Amino acid sequence: MKQIFPGVYKIRGKIATENSTPGFRVYDEKLIKKGDKEYRIWDPYRSKLAAAILKGLRDLPFKRDSNVLYLGASSGTTASHVSDICSSGMIYCVEYSKRMMRNLFQVCEKKRNMIPILGDARYPETYFHNIAIVDVIYQDVAQPNQADILIRNSEKFSLNYAILAIKSRSINAVRSPKKIFREETEKLKERFNVMQVIDLRPYDKDHMLVNLKSR
Repeated sequence: MKQIFPGVYKIRGKIATENSTPGFRVYDEKLIKKGDKEYRIWDPYRSKLAAAILKGLRDLPFKRDSNVLYLGASSGTTASHVSDICSSGMIYCVEYSKRMMRNLFQVCEKKRNMIPILGDARYPETYFHNIAIVDVIYQDVAQPNQADILIRNSEKFSLNYAILAIKSRSINAVRSPKKIFREETEKLKERFNVMQVIDLRPYDKDHMLVNLKSR
């Protein structure tokens, strides 16, 4: 077993996080015992962040005590791994879909540092007063104005880093994904320094992850 980032490990050729709730699975992931600790295998086909790590992500901004605003938490798959990594911090999980929120609630009942927030990431003014300090924003939303949503949220919080998973087909299903990625990245440069851009193929087609640092 090898640690590749704080809280992220490579085990038998796969990546994993130490399970903060031993015995609990979020999406039927494999659990591996090593001594008195348990690790959850992190599926890159179910998580864009896991895919980015396997594709050569150089810097992971999450620390043990990081507070994270997670936009588009869905049913909690990736958010639960972030919860493991930031075990002493808080993960504020914003999700718009009531159906996904029901699943997310079940995860948050076990992962006690995950806070479910039913809200629309396009309107941070509706939920920012429920959130304390934020160190990192992680965004994965299927909206046409993805860079704008991240910028709008970053204006409400004094954060250090952000990670954006860009879904080109949610922005425009006809135009070239490369052109869309380039345009969205240029928008982000208004507020962030772009540290790395990662094409997520073969794990996710027409998706890109952008690692950002606040100016």
